[in-house]
Amino acid sequence: MAAGAGDSTRSVHAGRPPAAAYEPSLPGPVFVSHYHLPGEATGPYTYGRDENPTWDRLEEAIAALEAPGDASATTLSFASGMAAIAAVVLSQVQAGQTVVLPSDSYQATRALQERLEAFGIAVRLAPTAGDAQLAALGGARLLWLETPSNPGLDVCDIRRLAEAAHAAGALVAVDNTLATPLGQRPLDLGADFSVSSGTKALSGHGDLLMGYVTTRDAGLAAGVRKWRKLVGAIPGPMEAWLAHRSLATLALRVDRQAGNALALAQALLDRPEVSGVRHPGLPDDPAHEVAAAQMRRFGSVVSFTLPDQAHAERFLAALRLTAEATSFGSVQCTAERRARWGGDAVPPGFIRFSVGIEDPEDIVADVLRALDEAAG
Repeated sequence: MAAGAGDSTRSVHAGRPPAAAYEPSLPGPVFVSHYHLPGEATGPYTYGRDENPTWDRLEEAIAALEAPGDASATTLSFASGMAAIAAVVLSQVQAGQTVVLPSDSYQATRALQERLEAFGIAVRLAPTAGDAQLAALGGARLLWLETPSNPGLDVCDIRRLAEAAHAAGALVAVDNTLATPLGQRPLDLGADFSVSSGTKALSGHGDLLMGYVTTRDAGLAAGVRKWRKLVGAIPGPMEAWLAHRSLATLALRVDRQAGNALALAQALLDRPEVSGVRHPGLPDDPAHEVAAAQMRRFGSVVSFTLPDQAHAERFLAALRLTAEATSFGSVQCTAERRARWGGDAVPPGFIRFSVGIEDPEDIVADVLRALDEAAG
């Protein structure tokens, strides 16, 4: 594949073997627990918890999206996004060291605080907006960024924070789930790790769990790989194959979703009962200036607030095209009242709306009709 290939070309071809007569363009999943291993226990494949050719192809493909043309980039796939997040944090930080987390990140990421502190690791929290984590960097071993943040959609300046963190002696990891590698490349902005839940837009069909970590540093990759082996947080071969298969449409999906999300956000601005509309692509969004400087696509998620819990639940119940579900990034629209889980500092009527690939006119019409019904 040419080094200058575009996003869609790269998404289709990355990680696939060279064309061979009578062979599939993407070989099927390899289901194996052990390999025939005569003599000394050397690779490339020794045991099913350590290596699998189906993982290899997926990981090569993701690395080509996260760091195009860079042979030093290594991706490691995991059983879920949280498995990937935990692997980076717990493989890189020891007792007596400090981790800086976003106070407004995905709630399961923040839930690591209790476990980290039990291991003797200090945790500092600061919000994403305004690069507020800068003030918490002193003496830290690891800075964790999530931009755009989930669910509030605030954005921080990755390059600025990475430069400051490295000057302070800290590693930098970025949760890139909402942006995807086609929306943002954290490694190019100075991060040491780009981490994502492949459950979301990367695979994009709401039918598998997957996570991954990409880094350009061989030593960091080795630490994460060893952690994956020891805790067994490995993806199933079928999930890995499905995720790789799904990459072929990634550019099509994220382009459509980003356009649809912006159309919905703009329509919501005209509704008097809707407040706090957020999407990084809105020109007047508080995050837009920073987002536009480092993002190439603005993502599929729109957030907004309805007057109260009952109003929000009437709205969700009235939707016809949209499933009430907790994930995001699928081809189908999904939405939820985020406060139902607890743990996020959001109002009772706060809605996280993941915009799918349906026709934008149909999405907007369905949402406006549901708002009318909820207000009636």
